[in-house]
Amino acid sequence: MTKDKYDVIVIGSGIGGLCAAALLARYGKRVIVCESHTIAGGAAHNFRRRGFEFDSGPSFYCGLTDIQSLNPLKQVLDAIGESVTAIRYDPLGHYHFPEGTLAVYSNGDRYRDEVAKITPIGAKELEQFERRLLPLYDAMKGIPTLALRADWQLLPVLLRRYLVSMLKMLPNLPLVQASVGTVMDATVKDPWVRRLIDLECFLLSGLKAHDTIAPEVAFMLGERTRAGVEYPVGGSGAIVNALVRGLERWGGKLLLGCHVEQILVESGKVVGVRLRSRRGDIGVKGQGGQGSSLYLSESSILKAPIVISNASIWDTYTQLLDFDDLPASYRQAALATPAVASFMHLHLGIRANGLENLTGHHVVVHDANKDITKPGNTCMVSIPSVWDAKLAPEGHHVVHAYTLEPYTGWERDDGYKYKRQEKAETLYRALEKIIPDIRERVVLELIGTPLTHADYLRRYQGTYGPAIAAGKGMFPGTHTPIQGLYRVGDSTMPGIGVPAVAASGILCANTLVGVKQMQELLGFYS
Repeated sequence: MTKDKYDVIVIGSGIGGLCAAALLARYGKRVIVCESHTIAGGAAHNFRRRGFEFDSGPSFYCGLTDIQSLNPLKQVLDAIGESVTAIRYDPLGHYHFPEGTLAVYSNGDRYRDEVAKITPIGAKELEQFERRLLPLYDAMKGIPTLALRADWQLLPVLLRRYLVSMLKMLPNLPLVQASVGTVMDATVKDPWVRRLIDLECFLLSGLKAHDTIAPEVAFMLGERTRAGVEYPVGGSGAIVNALVRGLERWGGKLLLGCHVEQILVESGKVVGVRLRSRRGDIGVKGQGGQGSSLYLSESSILKAPIVISNASIWDTYTQLLDFDDLPASYRQAALATPAVASFMHLHLGIRANGLENLTGHHVVVHDANKDITKPGNTCMVSIPSVWDAKLAPEGHHVVHAYTLEPYTGWERDDGYKYKRQEKAETLYRALEKIIPDIRERVVLELIGTPLTHADYLRRYQGTYGPAIAAGKGMFPGTHTPIQGLYRVGDSTMPGIGVPAVAASGILCANTLVGVKQMQELLGFYS
């Protein structure tokens, strides 16, 4: 049985997929998003347990409300007529090292004053490091991501509208593909500050300074200093909901609980997708938020000449395509892309009495003599109910702690529960640095492993994304060798992180429309 024909089918409702879908709907395309989960958002979805609202993944955002924000996500929301309410806060977090705790402020001067309490010379070197990178951020400000596309037609767009900004970019071109480590080596000798820079790179990309590209850190430093750091009211799910509203506003549809089993290819061209065989209704969200249903029978097929996969590069090329659909050499090279490890997650509901001065973001490094990328050594902690009390029942907080953990060796065998509890200990020890009596406060405990990460997010080995080191390759682009098949998400240019995946959605959507349509939207946006 074949269903309605669409212009575009998007597989997956992660931030990249939703940005591409909402923009294409805004451009007038008939778009449908197929989401295997019953909740939209991919790694950015929220979930509720016993009155506690948890972020499944990201909780750190810049530039969600600033009218001049460079955040590609904010640009998409503006273009589709949507917005989120956010709470700005400072300090943006605390880094807990064995030798002491550092408050991290948005304001660069105030941040360096904190560093100077630990190493005065290092603070001066950190200022030199930032001065090398911030001109790249300033050069990027003149060209909004919404003006970019992933084909040769980008050049006339830039020449027509952004020539002056392009000229400003020229002196900074050497930094575009440089590693942060190269800049660090030229400006910073202090070992403590070098470790600090490594940590901030790791938090952004999953890699240390010598493997992280300079524009990523330049963007982070510039945005957190100029636009500040914010948390969306309602959690990361509020961002997802805004993108879904925008998709619906412009006539797009979202199907939840709808698992794409295969991308259909004929004579090297995409023709649609086949959905997992099942009988019954699945939820459809359509224009204006009106719910309806789509009856799926065995061999249900959705037809479209364009399919965009928000699945990872590994899942797209092994799970969604037949082996012969891709050229063998291309497939082999793509699947050889190295991957960052998966995670251990700890989601807690805790009693909040006596925690009035608690702050929301923390990073704990257990052992200064171990590499910060060693699984379990660096633990990230988010307590978003500090900013949005409605995320937890009255008198309680929600806590999300996580750390890298390899997928290899995990099996759902007789020892799974014991191993899960054992591996969560490093997260509890990190939390005790922030809330010493955390264990006595717990009223709800959820422990996630790499298997959980892989199952819930349908991600290859539960990975954080590609581990592509600066100077040793680039993230794959949105195009594929199959006509009509495109990709977005964190295994696509420009890479990992919410701003990056939103940018991948922009690049893909703009590539699929004419320059005139882009110009019209840019005129509206500006």
